Amino acid sequence: MDIDQARTFLAIAAHGSFVGAAERLHVTQSTVSARIRQLEADLGVRLFVRNRAGASLTQAGRRFLRHAKTLVLTVEQARHELGLPGRCRATIRMGARIALWDGFLPRWVAWLRRTLPDVGVQGEIGFEDDLMRRMQEGTLDIALMYTPTHVPELIVEHLFDEQLVMVSTDPDTRWPGEDYIQVDWGPGFAAWQRETWPDLGQPPQTVNVGWLAVQLMLSNGGVSFLPERMAAPLVASGRLYRVLDAPVYAHPAHMLFPRRIDDDVLPQALEGLRRLARSVAEGRAGGAEQADLPD
Repeated sequence: MDIDQARTFLAIAAHGSFVGAAERLHVTQSTVSARIRQLEADLGVRLFVRNRAGASLTQAGRRFLRHAKTLVLTVEQARHELGLPGRCRATIRMGARIALWDGFLPRWVAWLRRTLPDVGVQGEIGFEDDLMRRMQEGTLDIALMYTPTHVPELIVEHLFDEQLVMVSTDPDTRWPGEDYIQVDWGPGFAAWQRETWPDLGQPPQTVNVGWLAVQLMLSNGGVSFLPERMAAPLVASGRLYRVLDAPVYAHPAHMLFPRRIDDDVLPQALEGLRRLARSVAEGRAGGAEQADLPD
């Protein structure tokens, strides 16, 4: 057994198909099939059942899942720790949606570096599907996202509710119009938007992240929904305006972490996130951007 076989096994388990695993790993489907055939031969068991829907784990495959994750995680940790500066004893691998890196997570990183100066941080941006796969594969320690999937080996914990507010480059805007830029904030927001403005129809401009909506508004004008944390400095500088009397959407943010934790660093990092989230919920000192967590 080698690490590529274990990675391939985990990719198929996460995607539910050999084709999806091949795309994820940037190899051919025949390579994926060959690795699994060899892995099954080495273990002497069948790991997957193929069907029209893709591939599902056999009972033996489900038992092997934990061992494959441990193998990949051990190799990842070894590679990282061998490359860490001498002063770092561990690292936290954090993945999150880009909006949560705007204001919120940088404050947490600053707190972590003060509190645990001998712990490194590896930060990444991703969408829910990729972040979920990385967590299942064991190549991320913590993930922050808006619409998680619940799986047995991960704990999903509500952190705080984003306040999505309507902002515009025109101070006289009162509702979404032809210049509305729709951000994909998930199915909950989409349903709320349809209920709030049933005649809105399909906006001519749609984006997948709030950052891109900001760039389009600042360059071309327009109106959109953004997290209040992200919008506040732009409103304060006069570059955007809060739309008067517009409804506000409460958008829950969650953190995911392994159900089984074998070190003392990750619990401290998680507690820092909880404390920062409480400061956001309580609105202390203007929210996450101004939150100063004690050591």
